[in-house]
Amino acid sequence: MTYCLAMALDEGLVLASDSRTNAGVDHISTYRKMRVWQKDDDRLIVLLSAGNLAITQAVVAILEQNVRADATDHSMLNVDSLQHAARLVGQAVRQVYHHDGKALKEAGVDFTISLILGGQIKGEEPRLFMIYAAGNFIEATPETPYFQIGETKYGKPIIDRMVNTKTDLTSAAKCALVSLDSTIRSNMTVGLPIDLLVYRKDTFKVATHQVVRDHDSYFEDLRTHWGKGIRELFQRLPDPPWEI
Repeated sequence: MTYCLAMALDEGLVLASDSRTNAGVDHISTYRKMRVWQKDDDRLIVLLSAGNLAITQAVVAILEQNVRADATDHSMLNVDSLQHAARLVGQAVRQVYHHDGKALKEAGVDFTISLILGGQIKGEEPRLFMIYAAGNFIEATPETPYFQIGETKYGKPIIDRMVNTKTDLTSAAKCALVSLDSTIRSNMTVGLPIDLLVYRKDTFKVATHQVVRDHDSYFEDLRTHWGKGIRELFQRLPDPPWEI
């Protein structure tokens, strides 16, 4: 399991992912879930992945192969819109399913994959898509400006309360880290390192890409202050009016 999230804001995009995979409590590994494609002054595209690791790696391998082949209509570096890029990801998912789906089913393994694609291509606004195991996708809207995949429930409340399209990038990045920390504390299948990428609109380059590892001073300070703040706020909440 993993946890990835992405936010589409007026100022740009914030994307984050953990790096833990596990096949049981005695087999935990670290694999990066974030892939970035960039062409100076033209585009920046980021893919986040969750699900069966072999499936997600196979999908990314197809996309990478198309980039290396410089395929006119099938490369992340050549497509004319982010929606076109989302279709390419969906096609790659279906290609892997057609190749491996039957064998996985016979082995009793579900075809589990979900992806978030975000970025900006020159000539259009920054966009954010979530792609499902069937290869279909939806796009983020001003009313729902963020997506989560993987182990989503523990980190959702803070985003729901804090994030809207007007949220600045710094606050959104901080919120993303708190959301991940909340998930890490509640689910052992999600863990450090964290990839955090911030993209500022119309720059077509990464503003910040931080890899948060164990003993990161800022992350430890953030989680300490967040935990202490919640406890202090809880103590200030009014007691129930009935007798207990």
